[in-house]
Formats: sequence, structure tokens, C-alpha cells
Amino acid sequence: MMRWWPGKPQGLSSTATSPWAAAFSWPCHGASPLSSTQHPPRYYGCGLVIPECLSSCRILDLGSGSGRDCYLLSQLVGEQGHVTGIDMTEGQVWHRPGPPLHPPSSPPTSFSSSCQVEVAKKHIAYHMEKFGYRKPNVEFFHGYMEKLGDAGLSDESYDIVISNCVINLAPDKGAVLREAFRVLKPGGEMYFSDVYASQRLSETIQQHRVLWGECLGGALYWRDLYSIAEEVGFSPPCLVTASPITIGDKELEDIIGDCRFVSATFRLFKVPAGSWARPAQVIYNGGIVGHERELVFDANFTFKEGEVVDVDAEMAAILQSSRFAEKFLIRAGGAAALQGCCCKGAKVSRGQLHGWVKELRPECPMPSE
Repeated sequence: MMRWWPGKPQGLSSTATSPWAAAFSWPCHGASPLSSTQHPPRYYGCGLVIPECLSSCRILDLGSGSGRDCYLLSQLVGEQGHVTGIDMTEGQVWHRPGPPLHPPSSPPTSFSSSCQVEVAKKHIAYHMEKFGYRKPNVEFFHGYMEKLGDAGLSDESYDIVISNCVINLAPDKGAVLREAFRVLKPGGEMYFSDVYASQRLSETIQQHRVLWGECLGGALYWRDLYSIAEEVGFSPPCLVTASPITIGDKELEDIIGDCRFVSATFRLFKVPAGSWARPAQVIYNGGIVGHERELVFDANFTFKEGEVVDVDAEMAAILQSSRFAEKFLIRAGGAAALQGCCCKGAKVSRGQLHGWVKELRPECPMPSE
């Protein structure tokens, strides 16, 4: 994974591209943003990557950086939950005169002495005291997300794996998903945000130092995500949100040509064999903190408390086998859904994200396959 990640320089107020600029709102999980941390101003994600129903969960954060997401999650899972952060960066500020850029094939000449994992560890005691925990429920490791075993992370040990705009930096994205699948418990979820491309990237784009640093040069062709997920054993990806990325730089636009990029959040589930295998009707019982009356699960399904929703076999299996099971009544389908069903229309398939991005940015037509 360590090809090139000097990080965005502190004090940079604008960038050539906008994968970090997509609007997002603070998710309602019963906790407000942590306001008085002692962290330096370093945060490089695509927004907040925080799923629902987290109480007492064990969560792994791939590419945890200085630990901000981990500390927020450590509050949300509660004292009985646990959060592990793993990060491979040696530092995110590259010290040399001039622009902090270098080709992906060239190693940095000098990194700041404090690696991100050490930065994160410094604040464990502070946050545990702030949350009123008797013992730490968060830990950090230096390692590679393609080789979680090297960091001592065992099979089927986590309920949720999250990742915030770092998988694009991994040369072998299949290895990342395989490792995530390995460490997830049956019924576990991978919930992650990243940058995707409308086509497979040329070598020129992949090797461009600015595009790589802006998380575009390593973007996965979005259809390949579906193929990799299927190969690894995950359920088909559930698209949560997607926003087009604006380049805003003529020189870079000339380099990328007709390729388009999108920042998207997906959820994948490790559905065990023998799970529900037929369409069903489900009723949300409510009660998830911050989503008591309505749960927006993905782009296809919104569940309102007490209302019947027809779901396909894949969604039924996800709900029946995951941490959401106790929040739903699931019964065999066949009858028409009651009035007030909140299914948002036809399912977003692997072939429709392509059209969705085109709809989001109609002035930039996406190429046909």
C-alpha cells in the first residue's frame, strides 16, 4: 500500500479537486461532535463514516490516521464495545522546500518524526477520562490493511469494519476486501467511503502525482467493486450515498479526459450460509438511537417504524443475519406491501450507479462501456 501518501499540507484551504468537499451532515447517534480534543488539525477523510446500531460493537477502522473517527466511535459503541485503528503512514507532513509533492514511484525524503499511530495513542487516556470509561476501549496498530494478520488481528473478531477514503491508496484492493471479510464475524458489515472512477484508469492517471495525492489516481473502477465483493464472498454492495467530484482544474481535466469520479459510501455484509434466501416483508421495530422513527438503510430502502416494506432475498438475508436482526420483524413475502411502504422504488443495481452519476452531473456525460 505504501506507494505515495504524504498527506495534505496543514493550512491548505483549497484543493485542485473536491473528494473531501461533498456536503454531509452530522449523523444522529446520540452523541455530539467531540469539541475539545487535543488533536492537531489533521483529517483526510471523505466525510464521516459512521453506520447505525453501534452499541457494544467491535469496530475496526482501516486507515485510522490520527484517530479522530476511532475516538468518536469509541464513544458511540460504549464502554462494552471496542474500536481498533490500523494505519500504515509514517507521517503526513512531508518536509522540504516547495510544494509537498513527489512521484508515486519515489519515496519521500523526510517525514515528520511522529507517525500517525503514535499521534493517536497519545490521546487514549484523555478520551477515556472524557467519556468516563474505567478502562480503554480503543487501541491503535501500525500496519497494512492488506495484511491485517501481521498486526495480530484474528479471524471473525469484528462486527464492523469501516474505512474513510483510504482504500484508493491500496494497490491491491482485492486484498483489502479479503482481509476485511476474514476479520468480520458472520453477519458483520464493511461500511466505507471512497472515490470511484467511471472507467479503469490509464497508467498516466495512476502515476500522476497530484491526482494520486488527491485520491483520484488510485480510484477503483466502480464496476470492479461489485466484482471484487462477489469474488471475496460479500453480499452485493449496498450504495448509501454518491456525490460527483468536481475537478476544477483545466490541466487535470485534460489529463483525465472523459473519466469521471464519484465519492460514494457503500455497505457490504458477510452473510453466512443458510441465511434467509427468499423475498420477505419486514417491519422496522424502531429503537435504533438517532433513527428511532426512520432508518435510511441505503439508496433503495428506507424503513419507517411499524410499516411493512417488501424486500428482496438479499436484503432479507442481510437484515436477518446482521446486528439489525433484533430491530426487525421478518416474515415471508408474497402479499402486497401495506400502504405507506417506504421502499424508494426500484433497486439500485450494479449497472445503475453509472447512470446515477450521469444524472448528478449531466453536463459531463459518462462514457459508454
